Amino acid sequence: AGWVIINISSIAATNGSPNEYVHYAASKAALDGLTNGLAKEVGPLGIRVCSVQAGTVDTDIHAKTGNPDRPAMVAATSPLRRVGVPQDIAEAVFWLASNKAKYATGTVLRVGGGL
Repeated sequence: AGWVIINISSIAATNGSPNEYVHYAASKAALDGLTNGLAKEVGPLGIRVCSVQAGTVDTDIHAKTGNPDRPAMVAATSPLRRVGVPQDIAEAVFWLASNKAKYATGTVLRVGGGL
């Protein structure tokens, strides 16, 4: 299927994360814009470019940034009543990298549990 560039973004790119992580949200929105534009530039070369917008994932980053209770707080408001685990994001990346996604480019795949 050729080469694939897969960026890791965040649902914050479209949610905006007001009063919390708006600067982070802006950087991820820029990454999604890069994904879309670059897909159009390098598509003729046989290169696909996609992005995975990850939701809140249960990792130690929350404790390291001073908010260890964030995963539980987000899970309470999530339609699926849970946050993601790293494997949830990895499986989305694996699919985008596979031949099963060979027509996907410029795609921003939201993996956020409904948020």
